[in-house]
Amino acid sequence: MRDIVSGIEAHVRADARVASEDSGDRLHTLAVYGAFALIAAIVFGTLSYHPF
Repeated sequence: MRDIVSGIEAHVRADARVASEDSGDRLHTLAVYGAFALIAAIVFGTLSYHPF
């Protein structure tokens, strides 16, 4: 019985570790896309600005 419980606990810990890695990857992806969106907004904003 103890082997079953320890196996389940190890599986739950492994799942938690995978879930935290997925959220970290998701955060990095969001940061990269956010940076590209900011750069695009600045570029298109300066192209449409006519000071004279």
